[in-house]
This record gives sequence, C-alpha cells and structure tokens, in this order.
Amino acid sequence: MRGLKKQRRIQVIVIAALLIAGSAALVGYGFREGINFFRTPSDVAAAPPHSSEVFRIGGLVEEGSLVRGQGETISFRVTDGGASVPVAYTGVLPDLFGEGEGMVGTGSMVDGVFHATEILARHDETYMPAEVIEALQEQGVYVAPEDTGS
Repeated sequence: MRGLKKQRRIQVIVIAALLIAGSAALVGYGFREGINFFRTPSDVAAAPPHSSEVFRIGGLVEEGSLVRGQGETISFRVTDGGASVPVAYTGVLPDLFGEGEGMVGTGSMVDGVFHATEILARHDETYMPAEVIEALQEQGVYVAPEDTGS
C-alpha cells in the first residue's frame, strides 16, 4: 500500500513537470516574433544588427534632421548623444513627434538606415519612455525636469 502511494506521487510530479515544460514551450513559440530588443543609437553604431533582425531603437530626434519627402516617407536621425542613426519611415507620424523629442521605433537596419515600421512618441508634453530616459541619462544628455509641485 505504501509503495503504491509513492508510485502515484512520482507519477503526479512527472506529469506536472511535463505540463509545465509544455506550457513554457508554447509561450516561447507564441512570443518568437513578438519579442523586440531595445537598442540605443550608440549600441547600433557599436554593433550593427543583421538586416533580418527586428528591434526597437530609441532616443531623441536630432535637431535639423527631419526631412519630409514628396510622398509619405519621412527621414530623420535619432540620437542618444553618443551616436546618431538615420531613420526612414513611411506612414503617419504621431502628433507630438518632432525634433528634439523622444521617440521609439520598431524596424530593422537596411544598408545603414533604420527602416521603421512603427514610430511611437510621447503621448503628452511631459512623458518620455523609460527606456529612452535611461539611455539618454547613460550618455549624460538627459536631465529630468524638476517637479513644480503645483
């Protein structure tokens, strides 16, 4: 009787381990294309990614670099103070997108130009993505605005 309980307990543990491993594999399979790594312009300049790699880049839109083409294609440079990367984007930009403003783009590098498929900008006048703030602070470019405490 005692041996039967021990054998049943081992079976339950093995089945539970298999179920956990299976669910982890399904989660990994589901996220295989949904995980995008964040890089700063300095990271991209130091180790250029492969053209097939999709990643996110963030920083400030470099002053004087925003060029609107004849069509929907917009080009600009994104910088973190240490390096800048040229960006090309076809589509409608967010309302608060502009020179000197923070942005995060998703896309890939093709011939030294980051081709963005999505551009995110701050959603109000005080917000900037945490990843961008951290990257800019590491380069010594960003100083957080003081809280006025109205």
